[in-house]
Amino acid sequence: MNFVKRAGLSLWARKGRTLITWATFLVISLMVLAGVLINGATARAEQDAKRSVGAEVNLQMDLGSSAGSGGGLQAPRIDAGTVDKLGKLPQVQKYTYSLWDRGIIKGKNKLVEGGPQEPMGPGGTAAVGVLDSALLPDFRSGNFTLLSGKHLTAADKDSRRLLIEERLAKQNGLAVGDTFALTGNDEKTTADFTVAGIYRDPRATSEPEPEYGVSPANMLYGAVGGLSSLSSENDGAQQAGSATFLLQDADAQGEFKEEAEQVAGSALDGFELAANDKAVRQMTGPLKSISSTATVAMWLMGFAGAAVLALLVNLAVKQRRKEYGVLLAMGEKKSRLIAQQALEIVVVAALAIGVSALFAPRLTQSAGQALLGTEASAAQEKLDSWEPPAPGRTGVGEGIDMNDKPVENADPIDEITVRLDPADLATVGAVGLGIGLLATAVPAGAVLRLSPRSILTKGN
Repeated sequence: MNFVKRAGLSLWARKGRTLITWATFLVISLMVLAGVLINGATARAEQDAKRSVGAEVNLQMDLGSSAGSGGGLQAPRIDAGTVDKLGKLPQVQKYTYSLWDRGIIKGKNKLVEGGPQEPMGPGGTAAVGVLDSALLPDFRSGNFTLLSGKHLTAADKDSRRLLIEERLAKQNGLAVGDTFALTGNDEKTTADFTVAGIYRDPRATSEPEPEYGVSPANMLYGAVGGLSSLSSENDGAQQAGSATFLLQDADAQGEFKEEAEQVAGSALDGFELAANDKAVRQMTGPLKSISSTATVAMWLMGFAGAAVLALLVNLAVKQRRKEYGVLLAMGEKKSRLIAQQALEIVVVAALAIGVSALFAPRLTQSAGQALLGTEASAAQEKLDSWEPPAPGRTGVGEGIDMNDKPVENADPIDEITVRLDPADLATVGAVGLGIGLLATAVPAGAVLRLSPRSILTKGN
């Protein structure tokens, strides 16, 4: 009789064993498919998060390089033309760079009082030159709000235009289009700047700006060329202290860094190109947690299922010794008996995988969403519990790490969408059939050792 037909008759005649094997395969298929679906859903959600946030690479001072140079810590500078070349690389969508110096307000205009007492001398405040103010982190995150006027852009690069905070504008009666006299750090060079826009910083007047130590109400942002003209050391070449590059694709960071190092060469000495993926990591933390949990569960179930199936098949071989003995005595080849075992397993596995494909997406959506909701809630509670140090303090004494400060508008992802793709089903099918065939490998050895004479005469 054809071994295929024998396999079908055997499955039908041994309904109890077939049902147990099918149920075991169904559980394995559901768990493995759930792991594959969750991994796929989290991968898509993570990719969507990267696209929504964008990939950001910062050109900043390399503290390790500066510390090891042997001298005092001095901020490096890079030619703005070099940064422009980096900004034209194909991976870059937008870019900006900045520099800062002390700006002094004299005459009829006055600084807002109530903040740190003259950290930069009488009338002195921080004047930050930027290529594109809309790309500043505080404006991108929504922390700063432009109330009137327009952002500074590359078109304003060589103009004398400023963005001022609303408290400074209110105190001095300034509006968009008004002129504003500003003196450079040399206390000699003075120029009139036009108010291009007025913005709002929600921080208190008394709270020192972390990087510059001045009151947030007195911060000035201007066009890089205009502010550079106030420096007595300016030789005509604009020098940037830092830069930010927004990339087209989050996966292009490595490629961008390689090309940037080739283009800039030694100009990058003292700098590092650091990927700012903190927002993405904050958003995708819960996704990585449930993905790792699902992967571990999937592998454990796979190994446990293979062991259980091997036991079931081995027991089946022992129960069918006389049947195999008769078949071998009639001239049946041992290889065809092994093929019959494998075929029985494959048929049962295919049925189990088909049924699991019908129910797994819905079950996985419910279970995965519940698990993700728990992880996201815990992550959000941790973010909400973070508190900044008191004004004027670094937080070191209180055990507060400023690097742990949450990124605004980057809430942990709490939703996923499970979708069954043909590739997922193919993966589960391959895993299921692989487990089934692996489970028949050990019993196959027992079949090869069968002796029809011994079975029929001695029963073993």
